[in-house]
Order: sequence, then structure tokens, then C-alpha cells
Amino acid sequence: MSIFGESHGPCVGVLIDGCPAGLDLSIQEFATDLKRRQSGATGTTARREEDVPRIMSGLFNGRTTGAPVLVTLDNRDTDPSAYERIRMTPRPGHADFTAFRKYGGFNDFRGGGTFSGRLTAALVTAGVVAKKLLAPLRIEAYLLEAGGSADIDAALKRALDQGDSIGGLVECRVNGLPVGLGEPFFDSVESLLSHLIFSIPGIKGIEFGSGFACARMQGSAYNDEITAVNGQTRTNHAGGINGGITNGNELVLRLAVKPTSSIAMAQQTIDMGTGEQRELIIGGRHDTCIGLRVPVIVEAACAIVFADLMLLEQKIPRTLR
Repeated sequence: MSIFGESHGPCVGVLIDGCPAGLDLSIQEFATDLKRRQSGATGTTARREEDVPRIMSGLFNGRTTGAPVLVTLDNRDTDPSAYERIRMTPRPGHADFTAFRKYGGFNDFRGGGTFSGRLTAALVTAGVVAKKLLAPLRIEAYLLEAGGSADIDAALKRALDQGDSIGGLVECRVNGLPVGLGEPFFDSVESLLSHLIFSIPGIKGIEFGSGFACARMQGSAYNDEITAVNGQTRTNHAGGINGGITNGNELVLRLAVKPTSSIAMAQQTIDMGTGEQRELIIGGRHDTCIGLRVPVIVEAACAIVFADLMLLEQKIPRTLR
């Protein structure tokens, strides 16, 4: 899988290689998940993209051909004007400074360019294909809390009133996985999931099962007693994974989403041309809590990883009939 595009460029998209031939696929099937990622709810950006995918290759007569599947999503509701005035004053918390230094100032600075969360639309698009390959396996993610509170609406209102932003805690559960997916060490299920999930902008932490709480537990409390030959356990502190391999129980992970870096409050930064400090007030359109739109992206990441693993274990045929 390769993703491409920039926040305010012509489009974003994804190239999916290795999708089995014969999978029936239509434009309409992308609508539900792409709509879940879209803005519009309280606390999300005013930018509204239609996100109608265009399948440019790898599909013929409504079925995948076995060739790479290329899907693009047009950027239409763009407004780069807010970024021209701050191109030399990197926004705190963003990739502006690191991108400027790494690419010598040639990076696309509009809305974060290729570092933008806009590219997660491409991940969601690939996730739709992966979910269809995995059916009837169930992947569900949801926002547990925002701004440290389970009362998400109240936390959003406080942040909006202050011109600030808040982070969030997202949980994802996967049911229907077979025993035996994953490899020890470098290609453990935790390693593969973390690799892709950390590519989602704003993700700063991840835990599986009881996660960091296990550091305060004893083995007698943490160990999941096995109750059946299919691997079912009495508890699920391991989150459905032992030795980097799925054990047949529900896979559970949680991840920390940082507060949106762009806020309405004044901040201090540096002028990259003069070296002098500057006060920065960020314009443009931004989410108050990016965690609101993260769950469907996490589902996509999980689906992509498990589609790969299921293909490796030959649990999905290379040609679907």
C-alpha cells in the first residue's frame, strides 16, 4: 500500500497492491466509512470534502482484476491563503519545522502538505477494501473520552469556548480472528498494528489488553487462564495476543490521540528567515479534537494489517470466485 497527495494539492489517494482478483467492489461501498471520517460534527473542521472515490485501475466489470488498485479522492474545498503568511513561522506541534529543515524549505507547507491528516482519507479507502476481504470479521473502534472526560460534548464545549483543543482516547476491538496470525519478534501482531497505527497523524501512544496497567499487576492476576481447547480464556488482559500471535480471543487495543496542534490562542514561534521570535495566531480551519474522526481510521489500519496476515496464512484465496 502506498498513499500520496497533499492537504491542498489536487487529490489524495492510495495504491493497493496484492488485492485478490474477483472481489466485487463498487464506489458506493466506500461511502459509509469515508463519511465517518468527514467533518461536520461539533468540534471538527469547517472544511468539507465530498470524498467520492475514483477507481482508476485494478477494477473491471465491477470486480478486482488482481492488478494494483489505484483510488483517488479529489481535494475541492481548499483554502491555502491562510498558510502563505506563516510559511516562515512554523506552527508549534506541527511538522512545519521538521519538514522545513529536512526538505530545505521545498516542502508543501499548505495545511501541512503531505503530513496532513487529510491523507488519512486514503487509509480509510484502503480499509474499506480490506474490511470486505475480512468479512464477517468485526472491527469496531470508538472514542472513549476526550480532554480526559467521558462527557465528550462538555469537554468539546469547554475547549471551543477557550479557543483551545483537546486530545482523546480511542479503543478498538476485533472479533472473529483465528488463532495463529502473526510472527514472534519483528512481525508480531502488536508490531505490525503499531507500525501502521503510528502512521496516523496525532497518535502518541498505544496499548494492548490491560496495557500499561499490567506494570502494577501481579502475574497471578494478569495471566489469562485458558478454559477451552479453542484458546478461550477467563480474562483478556493480554488483549487477544500471546507471543505476538493471535490467540483466538477478542483483540483489544487503545490509543492516545494528542490535542490538535492548531489552536486559536496566540503562541510563540521562531521566524525561520530572521531567527527572531514571533507571536503566531493560526488561521485556517481546524478540528478542536481530532480524536472524533480517528476511530474509523484505526479500524482501517487494523483491517489492512489483518488482511495482509490472513493472505499470508492463505485464509483468503488469491482469486475470489
